[in-house]
Amino acid sequence: EIQALWAAALHFLAAIDPVGSADWRNLSKKVRQSILQWFYTKKGYLSDCLHASEHESVACARADDAVRPNQLLALTLDAISDRFIGRNILDACQRLLVPGAIRSLADALTEFPLEIRHHGLLLGDPHRPYRGNYAGDEDTSRKPAYHNGTAWTWLYPSYSEAYVQVYGARVLVTARALLCGSLEILRKGCVGHFPEILDGDYPHRLRGCDAQAWGLGEWLRVWEKLKAVGKV
Repeated sequence: EIQALWAAALHFLAAIDPVGSADWRNLSKKVRQSILQWFYTKKGYLSDCLHASEHESVACARADDAVRPNQLLALTLDAISDRFIGRNILDACQRLLVPGAIRSLADALTEFPLEIRHHGLLLGDPHRPYRGNYAGDEDTSRKPAYHNGTAWTWLYPSYSEAYVQVYGARVLVTARALLCGSLEILRKGCVGHFPEILDGDYPHRLRGCDAQAWGLGEWLRVWEKLKAVGKV
């Protein structure tokens, strides 16, 4: 998502700086090409991170194969416009969806080991880092789960947004139905608000902050965007 945000920032600079617009556009194009070159894996989705030792170039880095939802931002921020690749990314992220939230990591084996350590002690299996329950001790259980299986509400609407960008207005009904999968959550916990996170595992208990502003803000932003698409 850092690469996608960088490409979007360069595109924005091209719009507000007419004098240097050509340079900004060229740099943005270069970033988008680099995302495809270095982050797009043979498995058909974007790697979360390139791992390399200090002073090693990107050519020496190894892309991890963890399936994470932040790759959706490469679609919603137009860092990737290829429809075929977009469909592959959506297919990969589909396994992360739970009602009203999207898991931060797929429940699957990874070839690249993702170690979680606390005071030097290895926690769990590096080749199966998924943790589906956000509960227990903060340092050895909750923190390791937060980015490794816990489901987030704020990024969930991005799936619907990316779905329409890839497939077009003809899938608006499906995209809205997916987005409305969040509404049942509004009747639980802090009524009328989205919680920060849910357990990745069933029954997906509500966790974290009871009323998370960015979760509600993103839901409303995408809902209004889909409405605008429907009016075109």
